[in-house]
Amino acid sequence: MGREWRNWSGSLRFTPREYAMPESEDAVRALVERARQTSTKLRPVGSGHSSSPLVRTDDVLVSLAALPRTLHRHDDLQLATVGAGVPLGELGKSLYEAGLAMDNLGDVDVQSIAGATATGTHGTGLRFGNLSTQVAGVRLVTGTGEVLEISGSQNPDLLPAARLSLGVLGVVTTLTLRLAPSYDLRRRSWCSSIAWTLDHLHQLQRQNRNMDFYWYPRTDTTQIRTLNHRGEEPELTPVGEPRIAEYGPSHQAIPRHRELRFEEIEYSIPSEAFHACFTEIRRRILDRHRRGVAWRVLVRTVAADDIWLSPEYGRTSTTIACLQNNSLPYREYFADVEAVFRQHDGRPHWGKKHSLTARALRGIYPRWDSFEDVRRRLDPDEVFLTPDLARLLRDG
Repeated sequence: MGREWRNWSGSLRFTPREYAMPESEDAVRALVERARQTSTKLRPVGSGHSSSPLVRTDDVLVSLAALPRTLHRHDDLQLATVGAGVPLGELGKSLYEAGLAMDNLGDVDVQSIAGATATGTHGTGLRFGNLSTQVAGVRLVTGTGEVLEISGSQNPDLLPAARLSLGVLGVVTTLTLRLAPSYDLRRRSWCSSIAWTLDHLHQLQRQNRNMDFYWYPRTDTTQIRTLNHRGEEPELTPVGEPRIAEYGPSHQAIPRHRELRFEEIEYSIPSEAFHACFTEIRRRILDRHRRGVAWRVLVRTVAADDIWLSPEYGRTSTTIACLQNNSLPYREYFADVEAVFRQHDGRPHWGKKHSLTARALRGIYPRWDSFEDVRRRLDPDEVFLTPDLARLLRDG
């Protein structure tokens, strides 16, 4: 029996029979072939930052951390191929040294690039999609042991599925990213009132490259955060001097270091439904959960895309994330706010807490069956389909 595996927050714990760390693509193929022959399940895992049970297995857990991390820059200077297991923080430094950068990042940088894109990790900004939109190509070992290249020129029909795949199409070994020239950003944040924040939210979102805000239920105040190129900051800002003002490379300016560990539920809401949804979320928290909620609610924006399992598929979205310290109860709180998210056509973040299964998910993803067709084609023996994933993807 292998050692116990724990996710970042500690809420997901299990002991796989085997914990494998292949150092090459051939080693990955050998693991897949053995799993097929022995009718065992195989789950790839990145850094373990997610808290949904996507990686849970009693059989073989496959870490991507030992795969080669070489950065290969293409003749098209905006493309680079990277190892699937490289953490975002390490990747950002390597890209910067090569004069490149991802056009946006999420709030933390401890995830592996394969794990972050496979779950739809995102940052904020009206012009920017989630991280999977930056994927131009995927190389993976399918459930049959085949090494498959997927890009705009090779198997392009599979790209809308492979860019965000939950790790059920195969073990990703490399990703090709469409990148930007390296750039610096100025980060600023202010404390403000919830009334001022909501009254000026559309202007703040339009006028800043990146903008989000935290709402603090205990004080009913906000922290507004913006990121802009130097000299492009808008005139509209909250009253007073910013509490934080920093300037640096994008891979350092966008993510934040996190010591406090937490549980989180996040849903992607059509932006036109945000105000009605947030108003009800706020009312429920203040009326029912304020004494027990020790942390905050995060609001961000994400551009629409055409990736089949992306929460932002086909619609500009505003995300609402409810966070709770991992040492405190969260189930009742999360269930209550999840009911509101669902009333407003919300789609859950794949890597965070939610209760939905295929019965509900099929109705909110227009290309759900298209993704399932690809999954069955690439993994006909269901090597990657654990009981958790069967409930998520297959039960009707």
